[in-house]
Amino acid sequence: MSFSRCALLWARLPAGRQAGHRAAICSALRPHFGPFPGLLGQVSVLATASSSASGGSKIPNTSLFVPLTVKPQGPSADGDVGAELTRPLDKNEVKKVLDKFYKRKEVQKLGADYGLDARLFHQAFISFRNYIMQSHSLDVDIHIVLNDICFGAAHVDDLFPFFLRHAKQIFPVLDCKDDLRKISDLRIPPNWYPDARAVQRKIIFHSGPTNSGKTYHAIQKYFSAKSGVYCGPLKLLAHEIFEKSNAAGVPCDLVTGEERVTVQPDGKQASHVSCTVEMCSVTTPYEVAVIDEIQMIRDPARGWAWTRALLGLCAEEVHLCGEPAAIDLVTELMYTTGEEVEVRDYKRLTPISVLDHALESLDNLRPGDCIVCFSKNDIYSVSRQIEIRGLESAVIYGSLPPGTKLAQAKKFNDPNDPCKILVATDAIGMGLNLSIRRIIFYSLIKPSINEKGEKELEPITTSQALQIAGRAGRFSSQFKEGEVTTMNHKDLSLLKEILKRPVDLITAAGLHPTAEQIEMFAYHLPDTTLSNLIDIFVDFSQVDGQYFVCNMDDFKFSAELIQHIPLSLRVRYIFCTAPINKKQPFVCSSLLQFARQYSRNEPLTFAWLRRYIKWPLLPPKNIKDLMDLEAVHDVLDLYLWLSYRFIDMFPDASLIRDLQKELDGIIQDGVHNITKLIKVSETHKLLNLEGFPSVSQSRLSGTLKSQARRTRGTKALGSKATEPPSPNAGELSLASRLVQQGLLTPDMLKQLEKEWMTQQTERSKERTESGTHPKGTRRKKKEPDSD
Repeated sequence: MSFSRCALLWARLPAGRQAGHRAAICSALRPHFGPFPGLLGQVSVLATASSSASGGSKIPNTSLFVPLTVKPQGPSADGDVGAELTRPLDKNEVKKVLDKFYKRKEVQKLGADYGLDARLFHQAFISFRNYIMQSHSLDVDIHIVLNDICFGAAHVDDLFPFFLRHAKQIFPVLDCKDDLRKISDLRIPPNWYPDARAVQRKIIFHSGPTNSGKTYHAIQKYFSAKSGVYCGPLKLLAHEIFEKSNAAGVPCDLVTGEERVTVQPDGKQASHVSCTVEMCSVTTPYEVAVIDEIQMIRDPARGWAWTRALLGLCAEEVHLCGEPAAIDLVTELMYTTGEEVEVRDYKRLTPISVLDHALESLDNLRPGDCIVCFSKNDIYSVSRQIEIRGLESAVIYGSLPPGTKLAQAKKFNDPNDPCKILVATDAIGMGLNLSIRRIIFYSLIKPSINEKGEKELEPITTSQALQIAGRAGRFSSQFKEGEVTTMNHKDLSLLKEILKRPVDLITAAGLHPTAEQIEMFAYHLPDTTLSNLIDIFVDFSQVDGQYFVCNMDDFKFSAELIQHIPLSLRVRYIFCTAPINKKQPFVCSSLLQFARQYSRNEPLTFAWLRRYIKWPLLPPKNIKDLMDLEAVHDVLDLYLWLSYRFIDMFPDASLIRDLQKELDGIIQDGVHNITKLIKVSETHKLLNLEGFPSVSQSRLSGTLKSQARRTRGTKALGSKATEPPSPNAGELSLASRLVQQGLLTPDMLKQLEKEWMTQQTERSKERTESGTHPKGTRRKKKEPDSD
């Protein structure tokens, strides 16, 4: 029967008889339109089979499934064939049919068998209904079924195959869940590294606290080997081993994310390489490999790099250096590879003691003291107060360029330099050799980000406290004994308690999806954004109890930042792995601009970048200027990092490196004069610094202000940065809540009130002595040098 003949017969049939001949008509239409969906009973059987085939996999988090848009059909070039075969649909009747379909419990249950939970079912139905109601013409198969249902010649359940087809269009993950689970199966990571599995490796764990010589012994073995690789956690450590190796007559190359240095005149690779752990090769054979700070395998963001190095390095001997807390986990992981672990224990080379008295006041500072702060504001505040006392201090914090950190460390270590005090963050915990006599914790509260991405203020962990305290009295420094204390006496007992606690054992190692895995995900979900792909991958991933999937918030942040820019998936993935500080707006906007230039196929030249950063840059006049220069330095780091991945589009790496060295010098000068910058910033109210009637009051006040920001619906502790907390009813209400939450003790509250009253009395005396009028006439400002 020809198609035209079939259509003519259909059109002549009365509506009631059309339903009876539907089977014959559909049979005739199959060659033109393909097979028609089966009835609900057949679908139910298929759903049951599909459900059983999926096995006992975990239920996916369907909130991550972002619906795609399916546009309604416009007028067809062939006309509305369904209307010609039957008659035009009455949209009011169709709407009633669809609403009845939605309310059917049997349909909802069947949808659940296909992975459509209540939320997905609702979203899919809304999209399906809009598609039906807004389309100018429908495919002939669904038009016929809708027509039959409207005339009572078919059951409303017959819509399900068409609904399911539409649901899979807007939620393509429903059609490939099993494939996605296979791709994201992370349960046997040792199998990812066949080259390493082909070598019977000897694993040696050098275990001990800081300043115990564990890394020294591992490095000696590295120097004596025919070939070797050192994997460090920081660029500074990679540079240090690079320099030591070449100084010892062992040719060694340097590989970091932003730098490649070969020492052979012909450019040939040396037999030894010092690198940051992310950059190590898992295909190059070595005689000896050293993985430093192995306990960072538990790091929520970077732990994957240590896992990759531990499982993947092709070396006859792999030397691990780190805390004893990692021994059990490493032993378990190596058991899965068939390798045994030899543990070598080390004791601290110099004694260290926790003092029974706190510093209490900066007047009690001695040469060789290091004050450890956990915020830049505290760094600036303490530096300023030290300068007021006629002392000079060096400053080290995380966002400073490596060259500036080394310059400040050299200044502090030089016995002939007048700088005898160091003010630093926990950035000194690893990577710098410092001659410290006494570590003074300005606070024991460190900001951190929890699993939900929320900021929390918690006491430092035992591992962190030991790592920082261990910097005092190092074997290679002029001080052969180390001391540890706190700024405030009330913190001293907590510090002793923290240091006495056993270090929590490391129970899991980090993992990270590879670019290849994400590409396979994208093959199945081609219209899904990279950020959403990551979410779905992490949700579908299956890991053993010895592993966890690392936090990928920074990756997703970059992915969402450049989502609208047309890039291939592999290029987009590489841009998103570029290390940036997302707290720096200029750095983030630079990543966006670099990606935009790349997408236009416009090379980012030296001249272009000079214009972009507005070079030449002036020396900083205040702290804000200094922070802006640090951000520019990070942008140049970003350029260099990308230049090794896209050499054609970022062609001027050597010129940018020279520019960065010049900028590093400007920043060094700024940090050298940091107290002057702080003074200017205070004058122009560019800093949120507390007044300093006493150090303990400032520390406690700063903690209270931070805690207040965590409390919903509460106001800041003071309307002006220089005003201390006031014990009025509103503030006491906040203080009461802090006491109830255990963030503030009643004794601390009484001490705070007492200190505030003392401060107010002192200020009142000062106003009286200086002749300040009660109505607020201000004293004449001091000249800049009067302090």
